[in-house]
Amino acid sequence: MSSFATLSNRWTQWDDPAADAKDFALQNSRELDQFLAHIERRAFRMAQVALRNADDALDVVQDAMLKLARSYAARPSEEWRPLFFRILQNGIRDLQRRHTVRRRFMAWLPGPKEDPDGEAQNPLDNVADAAPTQTDVLMQDQAMHQLEKSLRALPARQREAFMLRNFEGMDVAETAAAMGCTEGSVKTHYSRAVHALREQLSEVW
Repeated sequence: MSSFATLSNRWTQWDDPAADAKDFALQNSRELDQFLAHIERRAFRMAQVALRNADDALDVVQDAMLKLARSYAARPSEEWRPLFFRILQNGIRDLQRRHTVRRRFMAWLPGPKEDPDGEAQNPLDNVADAAPTQTDVLMQDQAMHQLEKSLRALPARQREAFMLRNFEGMDVAETAAAMGCTEGSVKTHYSRAVHALREQLSEVW
């Protein structure tokens, strides 16, 4: 009798829509947490290269995570990555536009014309190597510094396409979804980015 009662209770729980919804939400939340933890470091790196400021990059990444969790947590997990990077890239462009407007506004003010943000050191430029060696490490540092400089010089869409394809390992379709454009546009932006980077980096790579 007790065994039957236990089995009956299990079936009752499984057939309870509220319990099913709660279990699904909990599982989805765990998967989303794992996804965000996995993606966070690379997303921060991408934002940092684009914005040249660690604090701004952190803010944009955290905002993108919150927007994904609030608006798209219930979507299939395979859709999270392109959605997240589309939100991230939109956030980066929005912040860049705000900074541009701010610089233009400040140019009309009396006093120094320099935007204080323009003097902020790029934290990537002064990161010490964990285990410095000799010539090889110096050459690698020079190459990475030049890569970051060259990436920043690219048009925004070319930089997005290159970083999503190479740093994040997205295919053309995923990159198109993240950038909100056609696959043909992704191929064009990516090809131009690769061509430009090869020319600029030929001496250090």
